[in-house]
Amino acid sequence: MAAANDKKSGKGDAKASAAAKEEIKITFPDGASREFLKGTTPLEVARTISRGLAEEAVAAKVNGVLWDLTRAIECDASLQLLKFDSAEGKSVFWHSAAHIMAQAITRLFPFAKLTIGPTFESGFYYDIEHEPFKPDDLVKVEEEMAKVVAEKLEMKRDVLAKEEALKLFKDNSYKVEIINEDVKTGEEITAYRQGTFVDLCHGPHVPNTSYVKAFKLTKISGAYWRGDAKNKPLQRVYGIAFPSRKQLDDYSLMLQEAEKRDHRKLGKDLELFMFHDWSPGSAFFLPKGTVIYNELISFVREEYRKRGYKEVITPQLFNKALWELSGHWQHYKENMFVLNVDNEEFSLKPMNCPSHVLMFKSRTRSYRELPLRIADFCNLHRNELKGVLGGLTRVRKFSQDDSHIFCTNEQISSEIMQLLDFVKFIYVDTFKFEFKTKLSTKPEKSMGDPKLWDLAEKALEDALKASNLKYEIKAGEGAFYGPKIDFDVRDSIGRDWQLATIQLDFQMPLKMEAEYEGQDGKRHTAVMIHRALLGSLERFIGVLTEHYAGKFPLWLSPEQVRILTVADRFNDYAGKLRQKYLDAGIRAEVDDKAESVPYKVREAELDKVNYIIVVGEKEVAAKTVTVRKGKEQCTVDAEKFLQQILREIKEKV
Repeated sequence: MAAANDKKSGKGDAKASAAAKEEIKITFPDGASREFLKGTTPLEVARTISRGLAEEAVAAKVNGVLWDLTRAIECDASLQLLKFDSAEGKSVFWHSAAHIMAQAITRLFPFAKLTIGPTFESGFYYDIEHEPFKPDDLVKVEEEMAKVVAEKLEMKRDVLAKEEALKLFKDNSYKVEIINEDVKTGEEITAYRQGTFVDLCHGPHVPNTSYVKAFKLTKISGAYWRGDAKNKPLQRVYGIAFPSRKQLDDYSLMLQEAEKRDHRKLGKDLELFMFHDWSPGSAFFLPKGTVIYNELISFVREEYRKRGYKEVITPQLFNKALWELSGHWQHYKENMFVLNVDNEEFSLKPMNCPSHVLMFKSRTRSYRELPLRIADFCNLHRNELKGVLGGLTRVRKFSQDDSHIFCTNEQISSEIMQLLDFVKFIYVDTFKFEFKTKLSTKPEKSMGDPKLWDLAEKALEDALKASNLKYEIKAGEGAFYGPKIDFDVRDSIGRDWQLATIQLDFQMPLKMEAEYEGQDGKRHTAVMIHRALLGSLERFIGVLTEHYAGKFPLWLSPEQVRILTVADRFNDYAGKLRQKYLDAGIRAEVDDKAESVPYKVREAELDKVNYIIVVGEKEVAAKTVTVRKGKEQCTVDAEKFLQQILREIKEKV
């Protein structure tokens, strides 16, 4: 009997051993695949490829889903290993740093209540219910974070039943609210532990706290739970983190340079624009700033003439019926300024698209008119929270180089390809920027037929591939009416700014019945392409101001030439030169103050004037100008210099 039992036991062990050796196929981004044992982790896969990759990886994507490096893969899957240099890698790394900061804070301040700790484009923050923190507190938190990092605590993922989660976080009303209100029925609830610290979190995270080798807490601000001022005030602590000390040092140097380039400071110093508390989030463009604003519009308008756009002007205020029809009332109302007019609800328009559909529908349209490219520079208003307003880069009132293209299904590909070419012309050919491309797909809150979403996403992706543009997919980050291509532009000190966008929309034309008569004599729904290439003019000017440190290219500059006189007797010659330049379309000024030439030169340099001209006795006699640019100077014929400037402006050098 014992022998029989041993035999059965051996047979069972053999089955268990076979199961344990079951293999799965892992497919890599280049299409290659390899067999691994079931239960292998992404980190183990990375080690089989190279030691360097295993050391640099911070997270993974398994079948397109973000994944912990130490989480087992149980079936055939696609695998992408993420380093810190990717956007998703940074997000995972910074979120892990947020947990380290939260653990340090709760060690030092046991009564602190954690709410949420997300990442954003330049770091992370955590909103915490606590009395106001002081700057000295951040120093203490950083010291405690260093201890957490040194402890090399494993960041473990736990899957919880709803009852377990509620019990675990019963003393934190914020977490309980998230579990009860935000977690959908059947949705997995996860928490992450590191030592004795545990937090409700989707993850993923780096394998252990020692990965976060360098960090800095950058500032403290106020916030409200759910962004609602009716709720309790919270303390928001911001931070940044890197895998190495050198990266943090480089970042600190970049911050110092960014502080010098801050468009809010330069805008004030150079008298480009201003703000006032009586109109939060709305820029006052001063005369010099208005020059830049208008030059950008003229630049875009000239391209519109070449590319077949028709400019329109639309109203600012619309009855809510329009927004209900377009879907904005249901999906975007919290961002709209709602007013009572004639005892009915109206809204200042946050975007132009519904009004352009009304124009399209104003008469019967034929397929022969398509594509119809409507352009609009009208002002827009969005009710951004006061706490997130920031100079020109986050405003409530703004204008876009906005356009909506109505076309047939067959015209989608060529229109998107032309827009991608337009983007390259603006950013690469004209402004010499580098950019990264993102394809954002259907969000959780969206409207319309999922099949049409699939068609739209495929059309955008096909166009990107045909244009040989590298891109990353931002799952769930599309607009509520359609997927989009976004462009992150890199400035001169390495920061990325989201500016241009191209959005493909089957839903709004269908919902608003934007139809045309086809070649077959039947009614068809138009396809709508939303696009803004500079994006918000305010944001674009803010980015340009920092990119150029206030010294704009000649064609954009508010003051292209300043003429300095050596003495009063040369003022007449300077005045005639200025008038000649003005007549030619050059923005020129004269500095005839009773100051020394070096003083005047220094003043012109501080004002970021492109060309500084000095005129005295020799220049008057020979009808020349002495031109200073930087530390160099030369004397040239006045007429020849005029033609040189005109050529540079025309060619946008």
